[in-house]
Amino acid sequence: MKKLGILSAAIVGLMMSAPIAFADDITFSVVGPMTGQLATIGDQFKQGAQAAADAINAAGGVDGRQIKLDVQDDQCDPKQAVSVANRIVANGVKFIDGHACSGSSIPASAVYAEAGALMMSPASSNPVLTDAAAKAGWPTIMRLYTRDDAQGAFIGPWIAKKYAGKNVVIMHDKSAYGQGVADAVKATMNQNGLNEILYEGINAGEKDYAALVTKLKDLKADVVYFGGYHPEAGLILRQSAEQNLKYQLIMPDSIATPEFWQVAGPAGEGTMFVFPSDPQAKPEAKEAIEKIKAGGFVPEGFTLFSYAVIQTFAEGIKRAGSDDPAKVAEALKNGEPISTVVGQVTFDEKGDLKNASYDINQWHDGKYAPIQP
Repeated sequence: MKKLGILSAAIVGLMMSAPIAFADDITFSVVGPMTGQLATIGDQFKQGAQAAADAINAAGGVDGRQIKLDVQDDQCDPKQAVSVANRIVANGVKFIDGHACSGSSIPASAVYAEAGALMMSPASSNPVLTDAAAKAGWPTIMRLYTRDDAQGAFIGPWIAKKYAGKNVVIMHDKSAYGQGVADAVKATMNQNGLNEILYEGINAGEKDYAALVTKLKDLKADVVYFGGYHPEAGLILRQSAEQNLKYQLIMPDSIATPEFWQVAGPAGEGTMFVFPSDPQAKPEAKEAIEKIKAGGFVPEGFTLFSYAVIQTFAEGIKRAGSDDPAKVAEALKNGEPISTVVGQVTFDEKGDLKNASYDINQWHDGKYAPIQP
């Protein structure tokens, strides 16, 4: 009977300890366009976040807690983004690696702020995201990526200087991201003495841009800056080539994906785009890149930024000694650099990255690489 009592006590002890082990896991949501036209971006988010979680877990986790990922699909649609955000906070998740498109991140941020969750986008660049959060007094809305106004300040003056006297067209896809970055480029280009001959929005998702191509041909466009995504950019280029129209296309960061070339084909040759200084070239990223590639995925585009968000969450929790999102955000904004695969990062009081730097990349024969501006 005594042995039975000891055995029963041991079983009860095991039963009591098992749930504690599961409760000690910490969940981070990863949100982006996992399906739809921009699914490659969602895949980059997912691959980067999973690789980071695997590496951190293998090293002992976050103060001994294992990271679990909750992947959610918003299709870069604002309404779906709000619905997903509500579901995430209802499930008690406090940390969000996402969203991707500014048009999704901005409305979703209000849901996270109200719930006190920490959202950090690895891709959204519209200044409104953090500007509005700062104005509203929301400390838990951040981004581990650059801002459109900073990108505009980089490329706008360069376009004005390099293409002085040329016919420059500025277009956008009417999205928060596309129009935001186009407006930023237009402003700084104009300030530096070059005015566009056309500023126009297009309708994303269309398949026939023949009328637009004809207009560009009539205007004798030398340069087109397009704030938008790779499906439309590739189609416009391909249909321009069909009308024997050639111009220099310049884009923001959205075409850092092999799918751009799949859509554009040879018509994409020479296309330029701005992207934060190549994260794949960072020595801090070498081991992560090797492991991701070993799994059959090339860590292009936003992959390493998503990876860095997970690293930043983990470091913030350690610094704060807590998983309280407000305390973690405060710890991340204390000015002390955070080591990530995209290098040492620091945040300002708004939750934006400090000291962002850029490359001008160019597509050649299905691949892209930085060029000397």
